[in-house]
Amino acid sequence: VPGTERVYPELRDLIVANMVDSALQAVSAFLKASKLEPPATHRSLGRRAYIDAVVRADRALDSVASTFDFLLAVTPINAEPAWQEFQAGGFERMPALLYRPLEFEVAAQKRKLYSVSLDHLEDPLLTRLLSEKQQELDLQLSMLAARETPSFVELGRALYGSVEPSLAARARTILEKTPRVASTARQKGLGADAVAAAARDMIAGYSAAYADFDASVEVRADLPAGLLVSRNRLLVSRDTNLPPERLTALLSHEIGVHLLTYFNGDAQGLAIFRNGLAGYEGMQEGLAVLAEYLVGGMTAARLRLIAARVIACQAMLAGAPFEYTFRVLHGDFGLDDRSAFNVVLRVFRGGGLAKDAIYLRGVAQVLDHLKSGGSLTPFWIGKISAAHFADIQELNARGLLRAPRLEPAFLSSDAARPRLKKAMAGIDPIDMVET
Repeated sequence: VPGTERVYPELRDLIVANMVDSALQAVSAFLKASKLEPPATHRSLGRRAYIDAVVRADRALDSVASTFDFLLAVTPINAEPAWQEFQAGGFERMPALLYRPLEFEVAAQKRKLYSVSLDHLEDPLLTRLLSEKQQELDLQLSMLAARETPSFVELGRALYGSVEPSLAARARTILEKTPRVASTARQKGLGADAVAAAARDMIAGYSAAYADFDASVEVRADLPAGLLVSRNRLLVSRDTNLPPERLTALLSHEIGVHLLTYFNGDAQGLAIFRNGLAGYEGMQEGLAVLAEYLVGGMTAARLRLIAARVIACQAMLAGAPFEYTFRVLHGDFGLDDRSAFNVVLRVFRGGGLAKDAIYLRGVAQVLDHLKSGGSLTPFWIGKISAAHFADIQELNARGLLRAPRLEPAFLSSDAARPRLKKAMAGIDPIDMVET
């Protein structure tokens, strides 16, 4: 800053990054001019080990991230009573939603978060990745402090983005062109204990191939119907009622993608690959939805739910109330009343969470990646986003990343091969529906 001893931090960081890049280009050019073997890219000449400052910063961020589970904190603990209240009121009034009390002080965690220094990491790429994660954790903490307030919605918009018109149009096309499905609310499916037993069997298979795949399964009474991964735990709602034909697809989604990338990321040396790079969730959910398709479990009903989440997010972000959004899904698009309620409950949790648009957006990104000849292998390294694909390639070229300890078991199945080949040739999400 002219006339002072202060500096412009952004300009300083840009200058440092450019100096490092220029030095690497110079070395690469020297090797080429000297007729020595040049690297595939000058970036691969960067640091080939994590310095102590990077490891310390990563551990400090992990210490903050480990104090809370964002999705658990914004998920209602009274989903079934809320449904009964909504139904008894003729679907005219949003039910009261109850949440787990926070076990920490948000302000204290924010102070801890920003006490993490990223000034002397000597690696512009890793500095950026850790800084982005620091900002994401800050947003999540701000959202937890703002549960059930208007600020929660806007902070969520900053975290997950708005619903772009092209995504909304794709969702509407799916809902209009796929057959409406009769209500299955009263049909008896697999309960929590059966699903948990099958999950433990699948986990045992992964553990046999990689001993550090140390996942646990818990049946919980404080979750809406379905499954949820929290770090190394698979949580199964006591209210789960799953059609048998959806079992393999759902377990491939939760275990074959979410848990697998957790443990693969844990083997990378930095916790950020286990916790997830900033913005990783879209690609994670896209891969998980692709997994459902590859094992033959993408039904019309499932894809309609994924599309309905986009429509509900769009309505919520536009200011529509809970009951109006329910009427849109139930009346305009033909979801049965319980399915429509479950979608709207997810979208309005915490005060309005825009996360659920990422499933359709994510699988569309994955399908585009496959169509363009991209490989899925880098995405099994840990929890990464599409925006970080080039960064992962650089870190890999520098020898900082290990090959995935495991790849999803479903990829090698006879059922998956023809579907993966079809996806690589180019398909739209609506083309994944088989039943």
